Amino acid sequence: MQRLYDFIRRHPTWVDGFWAVLLFGISALGTAVQEGSGQEPPGTETTAVVFPVVLLLCLVIALRRRMPEKMLLLAIGLGVAQLVLDVATTPANFAFLVITYTVAATGARWASRLALAMGLCAAPLAQLRWPEQDASALGTVALMVFMTVPFALAWVLGDSIRTRRAYYEQLEERATRLEKEREAQAKVAVAAERARIARELHDVVAHNVSVMVVQADGAAYVLDAAPDQAKQALETISSTGRQALAEMRRLLGVLRTGEHQESGEYVPQPDVEQIEDLVEQCRGSGLPVDFKIEGTPRPLPSGVELTAYRIVQEALTNTRKHGGPNAGASVRLVYFDDGLGLLVEDDGKGAPHELYEDGGADGSGHGLIGMRERVGMVGGTLDAGPRPGGGFRISALLPLKPAT
Repeated sequence: MQRLYDFIRRHPTWVDGFWAVLLFGISALGTAVQEGSGQEPPGTETTAVVFPVVLLLCLVIALRRRMPEKMLLLAIGLGVAQLVLDVATTPANFAFLVITYTVAATGARWASRLALAMGLCAAPLAQLRWPEQDASALGTVALMVFMTVPFALAWVLGDSIRTRRAYYEQLEERATRLEKEREAQAKVAVAAERARIARELHDVVAHNVSVMVVQADGAAYVLDAAPDQAKQALETISSTGRQALAEMRRLLGVLRTGEHQESGEYVPQPDVEQIEDLVEQCRGSGLPVDFKIEGTPRPLPSGVELTAYRIVQEALTNTRKHGGPNAGASVRLVYFDDGLGLLVEDDGKGAPHELYEDGGADGSGHGLIGMRERVGMVGGTLDAGPRPGGGFRISALLPLKPAT
């Protein structure tokens, strides 16, 4: 049955042709039987006129889907010919109902309206041309109404099919549009995630590598004179390198779907509590840092904590890279009722403001640009610029709830 149904859907014209041949056979057989029995139907024309009309009406059914508008005009012409030539109605006149339904379902709007008008006029015209014998006026009107109802129902059915198809097409179009929107949103999310990973990698590499470079230079400088200090510097390089590798492994694992989940090598995001460890690391690398916390520490949103940590990390990295010799820094964390304040200052005199903006002497970094992006993502504000008398100052306010 499924194969038969698929065949019917793939070859609708063949199916219509089969019904046209069957209807032609029924009409021809009925006409021949009436003529053989001597029962003349309404109408006076001979078989030579009836059979061409029947054949063309069957052609209307065979080609109704391929050219509905043209077949409608042909059916109207055949109906007019039957009225003018006094050709009696036959089973082939069922084609009028079929073409009315077809045009209402698939034809142009003008053809649909024309088919409705044709259907409403067909029964009254037929009664006027071939009136019923011994029928009262009320009976004639009732018969007209009764014969008009099938045309109206055929048109209503076809128009409802058209409406349903249009509705389904609209749903499909909407689903396609939503799918495209989801793809676009997914691409935006991927781009945002890549930008976030790029910022994370920048912070990890810039901070940890700068610590390793400073420690390596110090170890090379005191290797012969103070082996213990050189050993301590090498241990700092080793621990810093491991930390950098762990964070980079975490970030790169995001790019490999499910890899960090399967291996279990997932490192938590840095938070405010780890800022003290960061300060101690900077002190160990030779950068004096004064660290203070004001207010009552309390849990903060993970995005705020990560942003605070990265801002302090980037600020101290810039101080180490651009502050010049004997530079010192101070870090202040202030807990407010509705947010977290950050103040990072240094007294370095080794680089102008532009290098802090670029994040590197070659102008290829993204130091303060990355800070502003991070602060903007949590709805905070950032103020960065040179201090009076030398040095650089970074001030940030991170709200507990992003601004609407």
